[in-house]
Amino acid sequence: MADLRATDGPRAPAVTRRAGDGRFSRALIVSGSAILAVVALAAVAAPLLSGWGPEEIDPAAALAAPGGAHLLGTDANGMDVWSRLLHAARLDLGVAVAAVVLAVVVGTAVGLLAGYLGGWADDVLMRIVDILQAFPTFILALAVAALLGNGTANLVITIAAVNAPAYARLVRAEVRSIRELPYIDAAVTSGTSTLGVLWRHVLPNSLTPVRIIAPLNCGWAMLTLAGLSFLGLGVTVPAAEWGAMISLGSPDVVAGRWWTSVPPGLTLLVCVLGFSLLGEGLQERSDARRRS
Repeated sequence: MADLRATDGPRAPAVTRRAGDGRFSRALIVSGSAILAVVALAAVAAPLLSGWGPEEIDPAAALAAPGGAHLLGTDANGMDVWSRLLHAARLDLGVAVAAVVLAVVVGTAVGLLAGYLGGWADDVLMRIVDILQAFPTFILALAVAALLGNGTANLVITIAAVNAPAYARLVRAEVRSIRELPYIDAAVTSGTSTLGVLWRHVLPNSLTPVRIIAPLNCGWAMLTLAGLSFLGLGVTVPAAEWGAMISLGSPDVVAGRWWTSVPPGLTLLVCVLGFSLLGEGLQERSDARRRS
């Protein structure tokens, strides 16, 4: 009986810790998902939530204060801030998600080939990744954006290009450990082609860290888009985008006209927070499973 008590004693704290970790990760995931769902629904329903178009000008109400016909006032061009705020969510969310998806696809393909093939293929691909990662990410984004020019497609490519190397290195590390496992040797011995081994066995088991990092990178992609637009290398006025709205309205803050730049800044902050909470929740859930 003494041995049984000694064995049972330490288990209770571990169970309590796992339950606490599960609740905490669930709370983070639910909170982040709820924030992003609200923003996404507002973006989809933007034409219904505002009576003004995002590029429609009210010449008699330039820099009008919030209230009346303009819920959040107007900017220096007489465009409704509330309408532009809602419609900008479509562009910011769309570009961020599309850029991260493209970065995941390209980075995963590079990391998969480099990690599994090894040899000269690994050396060549990883040296290219090293060159890209040698530059600060935002500086690299500025250079690529200046090279490609404005446009939604170019912005997606720009943000994906500076994110893909991180996914390539992450997937490569996973693949290098997975390729040494017995079931990979069994698949190769049974006659499965290299492409079949990669697609059926290696790829599905190497994507776990990618699923965790991707939501966090969506928030970073939104900040990158906003930063490029703020500097004039991204979306430009009159298109509705949060970074461009902040850039246009920043001189008005000194004059006390906060509504032209503070609302898009706060909305951007909330969206990045939503992605961060979702990513942190997924990370906590993964850590809890490893500890169990």
